[in-house]
Amino acid sequence: MAIIDKPSDYFNTVLYTGNGYPTAGTQSITGVGFQPDFLWIKDRDASQNNNLSDVIRGASFRLKSNSAGEESELTDSVVSHDSDGFSVGTGTDVNQNTDKYVAWNWKAGGTASSNTDGSITSIVSANQTAGFSIVSYTASSNGTVGHGLETAPKFMIFKNRNLAGYNWIVYSSAFSSPQSEFLYLNTTNAKSTISNYWTSTAPTSTVFSVASTGSYYNTGNMIAYCFADVQGYSKFGSYTGNGSTDGTFVYTGFKPAWIMVKRTDSSEVWHILDNKRDTFNKNADWKYLDPASSGAEYNNNQHDFLSNGFKMRATGANSNASGGSFIYMAFAENPFVSSTGVPATAR
Repeated sequence: MAIIDKPSDYFNTVLYTGNGYPTAGTQSITGVGFQPDFLWIKDRDASQNNNLSDVIRGASFRLKSNSAGEESELTDSVVSHDSDGFSVGTGTDVNQNTDKYVAWNWKAGGTASSNTDGSITSIVSANQTAGFSIVSYTASSNGTVGHGLETAPKFMIFKNRNLAGYNWIVYSSAFSSPQSEFLYLNTTNAKSTISNYWTSTAPTSTVFSVASTGSYYNTGNMIAYCFADVQGYSKFGSYTGNGSTDGTFVYTGFKPAWIMVKRTDSSEVWHILDNKRDTFNKNADWKYLDPASSGAEYNNNQHDFLSNGFKMRATGANSNASGGSFIYMAFAENPFVSSTGVPATAR
């Protein structure tokens, strides 16, 4: 894949303030720069659910990253995904009066289409340039599912849409045994191991494998968000903490716009940072959100965003414990060096 010179064409963060009960019934949020195919909204000021919608399930069909609950249709929450953003109704999870919100937006492939690359037919919205696809399929027995990308995904997030009590499942190629290990996005748990969870098969450039282990994969409708490394735009990997304020440096090949980190060898919170809620380094009040929690934003000074990666600046157990194992996913503000040779700068 070629270097992406303008990452904001495919991922962008926008901030907005809720207005509660607008006269017109909706509030339109603009400035994304594209129509989001995957939209993740969180109230920064109050305890409200993480609201995730996408182009396949529809704008009003919400999944909550902090819950094992099933999908729900909310007509007063996200109303539509628009050409330059989205519109929200009066729901407090997306539009409580005066509350501050963050919205993370990804561009997939727009209208989805049928994919028969695997033994299980899927419905896919794929953006091969950005290495991102949204995949819907019906769970059954052991099989393969087409993901629509030209390269093997490095990071995948799965959710059963219509059955309550089924955790979000996270696959990372950076796990020590990725074909049998996983994390729950909606809990703080350390990674778990189940033999043959992915049929002991790594994803390929066309399909990922699913198993009938337990009941997670053999019943119900599934949604999967699949991500591949793209030079200058996205990176999915791991690092080991050093327990120092002169912390571990993680090379991504770009200046980050957004990162999500989770410790894998111990029960610790997830945390998400972005370049819109914090705009400079060595900030004692870095603003974190946890996808496994409905809680409001909290502050800590943990990371610096650099021109070619990120660096830990604290000794926290959830980001830089000495000898601790961590995984991350990251998206770019700018490539380290563009296709025309222009370098990025740290902020």
